[in-house]
Amino acid sequence: MSEVPATAAAGNAGSLPALPSLSPLERLLAEQACRDLVARAVQCTDSHRHEDFAACFAADAVLTRPGGEPLTGREAILASYRTRPADRITRHLVTSTVVTLESATRARGLSCVLLWSGEAADAQGPSGRPARRQVMGEFDDVFIFTAEGWRIARRDARFLLYAP
Repeated sequence: MSEVPATAAAGNAGSLPALPSLSPLERLLAEQACRDLVARAVQCTDSHRHEDFAACFAADAVLTRPGGEPLTGREAILASYRTRPADRITRHLVTSTVVTLESATRARGLSCVLLWSGEAADAQGPSGRPARRQVMGEFDDVFIFTAEGWRIARRDARFLLYAP
C-alpha cells in the first residue's frame, strides 16, 4: 500500500486522520469492504446460508450474541447457526454502519440493527406473515484483513430496545 504524502494528510483538517500506510482511495475501499461484509453477513443469516455466514468471519473469530455465550472460531459459529429452526424467517435491517480504520489491516465498525422474525408456518396474508419478534440493537465489530480479504474478527451483538 502506498504512502499518503504529508501535504495530503494536512489537507484532511477536520476529518479523520490519514493512515500513513493507506492512500485515500485505499482507505475508502477498505471501509467499503467492511460495510459490505456487514451486509453480506446479514443476507447470509436471513437466507439460511450458514456456511457463507461463517465464512464472513476470521478463522479464530469470536461472535457474542445477545444473551449467549461467545462462539469462538468458524466451526463453532457454523455449528450454532445450523441449529437454528429452518422455518424461522428473519430480516435484519442494518443501517448507520460507521467504519473506522485503525491500521491498514484492522478496523472497527458500529451498526444499528433492526431485527424482525417470524415463522414460515404462520399463514401469509396480504401484508406477509406476523412478526413474532421485533428488536433494535447493534453490531460492534472488529475487522481484520486476512489472506481471504476483510473478515470479522470479533462481533458483539446486543439488543437495546424491543416491541412487546
